Amino acid sequence: MSFVRTKFNLNLNFLSSLLLFKLPVDKSDKQHKIHDYTRLVQGKDYVFELLDEGITGQMTGVGKGIKPCDYIILQHGCEIDRYQVEEIDYYSDPPDMWIALLQKIVD
Repeated sequence: MSFVRTKFNLNLNFLSSLLLFKLPVDKSDKQHKIHDYTRLVQGKDYVFELLDEGITGQMTGVGKGIKPCDYIILQHGCEIDRYQVEEIDYYSDPPDMWIALLQKIVD
């Protein structure tokens, strides 16, 4: 299976990298990781549901090491949004599956 990169794909990747550089760089944010889910498919690799008119969201996904206050980057169509993990609970089986409450970051 081949993937054709278009100008649109390159622009989204460029915007995604700019978004990551816009994160605050104060001392408290250095310990919080950024988890990029923009290359994964919603409904297949993770499930995301908007809550509270889009201010918060609930997400179920797979990945180790995600903690409260970490950031998750998601792509919805052409938009890339950044969320901060408010709460996260890992399942016992499989141990890398989790459900989290996310807060949208508005710049």
